[in-house]
Amino acid sequence: MKKIIFGLLAVGGFALTSSAQVKASQTAKIKTPTVGCEDCKNRIETYLKRYDGVTSVQVNWHQKITTVKYLVDRTNIEEIKAAISNCGYDADDIMAFEEAYKRLPKTCKKPEDGGPTKAPNIHAPPVVKQ
Repeated sequence: MKKIIFGLLAVGGFALTSSAQVKASQTAKIKTPTVGCEDCKNRIETYLKRYDGVTSVQVNWHQKITTVKYLVDRTNIEEIKAAISNCGYDADDIMAFEEAYKRLPKTCKKPEDGGPTKAPNIHAPPVVKQ
């Protein structure tokens, strides 16, 4: 009888500890108005995927929205916005870090800084006339 009770307690203990290992995650949508092409998208996604606590990143440059899923015990939304700013892009109310913005290719910059004049900024191959 003692073996049965001990076995049930052991199984119950394992069940409780395995459910306690679920990490709390949160999804946030961040406005990224200066993202305008596939290169911008790749730059942000590559940088944020290496960031501790970020589990997934999806940048929609057509709608200018970045969706980030992250673990709340490792990072927070303000740190993620700061990371986007450190890539050279605006994130909600946080402006792009100036030095990172200067390092962006000309095609990824704002029109007033010499970037493409058509919105959205599209990296497309030149049209060949025949």
